[in-house]
Amino acid sequence: MTRYHLFMSYEPRRAPRHEEVTVRGLRHRVTWWGERTPSPIVLLHGFQDCGETWQFLVDCLPPGWSFAAPDWRGFGHSEWAPGGYWFADYYADLEALLDILAPGTPARLIGHSMGANIAQAYAGIRPERLAWLVNLEGLGLPRTQPQDAPARFTKWLDELRQPLREGHYRSVAQLAGILRSRNPRLSADRAELVARAWSRPARAHSDAAAVELLFDPRHRLSNPVLYRRDESEACWARIQAPVLLVRGDADDGRRSARRDAANDMQAQIRNLEVVTLAGAGHMLHHEEPEVLARHIVEFDRRCASP
Repeated sequence: MTRYHLFMSYEPRRAPRHEEVTVRGLRHRVTWWGERTPSPIVLLHGFQDCGETWQFLVDCLPPGWSFAAPDWRGFGHSEWAPGGYWFADYYADLEALLDILAPGTPARLIGHSMGANIAQAYAGIRPERLAWLVNLEGLGLPRTQPQDAPARFTKWLDELRQPLREGHYRSVAQLAGILRSRNPRLSADRAELVARAWSRPARAHSDAAAVELLFDPRHRLSNPVLYRRDESEACWARIQAPVLLVRGDADDGRRSARRDAANDMQAQIRNLEVVTLAGAGHMLHHEEPEVLARHIVEFDRRCASP
């Protein structure tokens, strides 16, 4: 028996259920908790993650709240895009998802990392569409310069010639152990749930690989389109809804990015609150869901007050 078999299973307090919806021609999975209402809180996961791992935060939020967590295209159990992935598609996907999940009412969004970046830009693109936004470590990307473009295109073209790097593991327990080795703040039972949510039985089963990651490995390709932070900031400046930015303070190489992002957002977003979770890293909704939930409940209460 290896050490990977020592993981305990996480016991959800609220049972999830899943449905499929078609969004702009692709099947998307949506995970629900609570009654299906016309105004659930919509949970938007980050890069390589999926909707199901919001379980820890959902379990700490009020039981009367309902939640809908889609898997972005090419992640989790949503369909892969045959033409590849372009960031603007996520704005269109989010709009189509909100038309399905929260039609005719300003939406409440909680996003993490990539999901938060999408949501925050969208909040300025469609300022009337949001009631409030909780941004978890959605810091944006570093500024780029036009002269960076040739090297980026070259790198992307070179990567297209190479075999895709698919993630294969001997077992869910091995994947959970790797997740914990990369993030010691993640408890064993939560690591096991995340590993299960991120994987499926390997399509070509062998002794060396019993499970594989769900997300499309083409997400690992370099993006040939440069991130233009000035454009993101122009979107942020049009946001009307209250925004809660929640960041960690762990010494994980992101401290300066967190500080700079908060300064940029405070300069652009008129109704911004910033909260720092002591000891938390980038995956703060996996690491400190209890503390995070208290901040979200208080933020929602303030937004509801005249």
